[in-house]
Amino acid sequence: MAAPLVLVVLAAVTVRAALFRSSLAAFIAERVEVASPLNAWKRVVEGLALLDLGVSPYSGAVFHETPLIIYLFHFLIEYAELVFMITDVLTAVALYLAIQDFNKVVFKKQKLLIELDKYAPDVAELIQTPMEMHYIPLKVALFYLLNPYTVMSCVAKSTCAINNSVIAFFILATIKGSAFLSAVFLALATYQSLYPLTLFAPALLYLLQRQFIPIKLKSKSFWLYTMQYASLYLCSLVVIICLSFFLLNSWDFIPSVYGFILSVPDLTPNIGLFWYFFAEMFEHFSLFFVCVFQINVFFYTIPLAIKLKEHPVFFMFVQIAIISIFKSYPTVGDIALYMAFLPVWSHLYRFLRNIFILSCVLIFCSFLFPVLWHLWIYAGSANSNFYYAITLTFNIGQILLISDYFYAFLRREYYLTHGLYLTRQDGTEAMLVLK
Repeated sequence: MAAPLVLVVLAAVTVRAALFRSSLAAFIAERVEVASPLNAWKRVVEGLALLDLGVSPYSGAVFHETPLIIYLFHFLIEYAELVFMITDVLTAVALYLAIQDFNKVVFKKQKLLIELDKYAPDVAELIQTPMEMHYIPLKVALFYLLNPYTVMSCVAKSTCAINNSVIAFFILATIKGSAFLSAVFLALATYQSLYPLTLFAPALLYLLQRQFIPIKLKSKSFWLYTMQYASLYLCSLVVIICLSFFLLNSWDFIPSVYGFILSVPDLTPNIGLFWYFFAEMFEHFSLFFVCVFQINVFFYTIPLAIKLKEHPVFFMFVQIAIISIFKSYPTVGDIALYMAFLPVWSHLYRFLRNIFILSCVLIFCSFLFPVLWHLWIYAGSANSNFYYAITLTFNIGQILLISDYFYAFLRREYYLTHGLYLTRQDGTEAMLVLK
């Protein structure tokens, strides 16, 4: 399997290197779908210029990245293109290794449940075989490295690529069962963009399963392990934040990074849901609706944790998708991360209801983004309503896609335990309705 992965990596690096040397690089870097006020490369360059002059990069309203990022590129600015290509490769390799280990866990769990007669007798066709699972890690790496969203994010030198890499290593550490590394990488991901805080729940559930600790609120071992993992996470986060303070000798980065993410003061158009809504809103209502919009990312964590407590990796996938849809400054690079996981759930395709329509919606919207932007900004024959309409359609498509996968997952789980061919008491065929 190493040879195909190397070929995929070489192809991905070649595509990126060619685009870096083409005239398209400057065009892609300016696209609002690819770069946001948080992660745009030109803002990192501006912050570096201020740092070189001995001025705090957070003294203006331009730079909103974390101190560790600016100090990373302070030393590696000459090799920025190479850094972003290596980052993408590391992300793909981390996902490859994570899914490889996850497939082994899934196969062992299936084998155990079959031996214990937990599955219905007529569900053999729903069971994943080693042959079906063999190429899934390679497909995940392929889906990430050659996804146009990932390629554009890399060519634009969006720091979203670094965030994705940190989350990928967090997933790898979690699936490997390393609580310490999982907590450290989760703290680093939270430090970078705040929203990965919601991944604490699926990581904890997975680690509890690895330790064979029952997920019961009355269990002492449950609370002890939860406190240990939470302590590791919080201590790592405190250390990273203190390191940032020592680098800058200032706390200015906290309001400039996290205050900026939460309060959404920059209403530059992007593929998110915030900018148009708050541009049209009266100022005295904005605080309330900012809270309403921001709570979306965190609101679904508890109900999903209850429903998917036995399936934390699928829970993690859904939560990453929710973050990419409802965060304040999303880019296509965020979407690429959860899309890389779609091959992992290839066994759900038979239960998906609208996959073709939703795929077409997302593809057409991706092509219409630059068209409607041109009509609005350059041709003057459209307005912001047109661009926001396509943004809204794109996000609705994503929501329906994740809902479809969620429905398919629950449906398959039900069939595994109750049988694939359901019948009523009178012997007639029954229809499964999930509510």
